[in-house]
Amino acid sequence: MANETLSTLLKQYEQKKSRAEIAADERKMDLYKKVPELQGIEDKINSVSISVTKHILTSPESNAGDTLKNFNHTMDALKAQKEQIFKKFDIPADYLEPHYECPICKDTGFIKRADYTSEMCNCLKQKLLNISFNKSNMSALSKENFNNFNANFFSDQADPAKYRFNISPRENIMNIKNRCLEFIENFDDPSAKNLLFTGNTGLR
Repeated sequence: MANETLSTLLKQYEQKKSRAEIAADERKMDLYKKVPELQGIEDKINSVSISVTKHILTSPESNAGDTLKNFNHTMDALKAQKEQIFKKFDIPADYLEPHYECPICKDTGFIKRADYTSEMCNCLKQKLLNISFNKSNMSALSKENFNNFNANFFSDQADPAKYRFNISPRENIMNIKNRCLEFIENFDDPSAKNLLFTGNTGLR
C-alpha cells in the first residue's frame, strides 16, 4: 500500500512538473511575440554557447582560456541587454522560468545531494504524512478529544455479571481516561510504560 501511495504521488509530481514547464514555454512564446528583440538575444546566447563548446572540443588547450574569456564577456553583454529589456517592459526576473509548486525539488519529489545521491524532499514527506494522518482518523481530533469526552454516556451502575467488573462502566472509563492522560503527560519519560488497547473487532 505504501509503495502504491508513493507511486501515485510521484505521478502527480511528474504531471505538476510538466504543467509548470509547459506554462513556462507558453509564456516564453507569448513574450517573444510581444518583444521580438528578446528572442533575438536568446538565440544569440544559444548560438554562442554552441559555438564555444565546439571550439573548445576541437581546438588546442592553449586557446581554451582565451576562448572562455571571450565567451564570458559576450555572455555578460547579452545578459545585460536581456535585463534592460526586462526592466523596460516591467517583466519579472523569473517570468520565463517554470513556476514549480516546490522550488526546492522543482516538483520532482527528490533533492540531489553534493555526492550525487538523492533524498526525499520535505514536500513529498509531508504529503505522505498527511495521507497517513488522514487514514488514521486522527484528522477528527478537533472534535474527538478529551475536552469533548462525556462520561455520562456510560452507566453508573455496576453489573459484575455482565461486565465482569465490580465497578460501573462510568468509573471504569474514567480510570481509562485518567490513565491515558497520565501516559500523555509522561510521554517523554523513557521509563513510562506503553498503553495497550484490546477488544473485539470493530470496537473504537
